Amino acid sequence: MSSLPIETVAPLRPRPERKPDWLKVRAPGGERYVEIKARLRDLGLNTVCEEARCPNIGECWGGGTATVMILGDTCTRGCRFCAVTTGKPSTVDWAEPARVADMIAKMGLDYVVITSVNRDELEDGGSEIFARTIRATRARQPDLLIEVLTPDFQGVRESVGRVVAAGPDTFAHNVETVERLQRRVRDQRATWTQSLAVLEQAKAEKVLAHALTKTSIMLGLGETDAEIDAALAQLRGVGCDVVTFGQYLRPTPKHLPVHEYVPPERFEAWRLRALELGFVYCASGPLVRSSYKAGEFFLTQYYRKQLA
Repeated sequence: MSSLPIETVAPLRPRPERKPDWLKVRAPGGERYVEIKARLRDLGLNTVCEEARCPNIGECWGGGTATVMILGDTCTRGCRFCAVTTGKPSTVDWAEPARVADMIAKMGLDYVVITSVNRDELEDGGSEIFARTIRATRARQPDLLIEVLTPDFQGVRESVGRVVAAGPDTFAHNVETVERLQRRVRDQRATWTQSLAVLEQAKAEKVLAHALTKTSIMLGLGETDAEIDAALAQLRGVGCDVVTFGQYLRPTPKHLPVHEYVPPERFEAWRLRALELGFVYCASGPLVRSSYKAGEFFLTQYYRKQLA
């Protein structure tokens, strides 16, 4: 990998105290932002944009894009990077798929991302709600491009297969960080091997010929260049098509500290490396998130060409 000097051990850097200029964003606002926020409230829907405190919420909502979070706003896991509430979730709302489909139709989107909290207390991990939401949304808008960003369903193949069988255009599941840091960053029920298996199964069982698999990695948690490169190689090994890189930002003092603020030029180098390894697309930058609208724009264009 000629564009990046490979570090074999975690660099000893002082803990950052202030965010650099490239991480500053404008406060959310504007007519479109207010409209989407009000519509989501009226329909009783949650978004990962708010729950995970995404820095791009103003930009994405202002452009008419939102990532809908189904199955409530309370997660059964306690990952040390995530701002979503951990606790005992509410009962499953079987009317939710219809409401989500209705909201998406009213927003007039071309590409939608549907995600969820972990629901480990459910026998199917929430996979049936995912499948019903995909089918209901597709029934309302047959030409809509649908991405799902799923949990690992504790590695249960039947649950993963149920979502894949519903026919999303993009099946995304995030590995979040490199293999060595999994136990430090993610809940103990999440593992590197399990996440790779989910992505591999989704690729093998895809219903739509043009469907892609996708994952995301946060940088700035103490990972080395060699570990990132190895992660990319393993992801390509299971057929993962799309990868995104973003800067880890500490949501509260209770969460993991930032080890390093990675400069934009290194994000660009990792983007080029991912393409070199054969990924169809890579969105990479300090403020990029797994469902960032730049990736959605690319995938929309990609799918349109495949379906022409």
